[in-house]
Amino acid sequence: MITLQRRQLVGHDILLARHGNHICSMRVDRSNGTVVALLDDGSVDSAPNLIAPDLQLPETVGSVLREDWKLLTAWAGMAAAMGVLLTAAAVALGNTADPAALEMFTTMSYGAIRP
Repeated sequence: MITLQRRQLVGHDILLARHGNHICSMRVDRSNGTVVALLDDGSVDSAPNLIAPDLQLPETVGSVLREDWKLLTAWAGMAAAMGVLLTAAAVALGNTADPAALEMFTTMSYGAIRP
């Protein structure tokens, strides 16, 4: 079962243990899988963000969106296209259909369809 929760960054804990109050700022370097800290003396230190490289971390909303953005965009595009097509069909049917046929569509009951 997928649980969407914020990932705990191991690198933050490592850097806090190393330097404590001497850290000015920290940032996550996702491409290298590390956390980088700027220290108050101007030096920079980094720590790995994973305990083990093969560790499977739980999914987060951000990670799902980063991995599946193409699929989600395609689904949204198809839904928008279907909405436009159905709206255009309804407008076209309302403008060009025979008034008697429209009356029949709106007053037909499901009981009349059964034999």
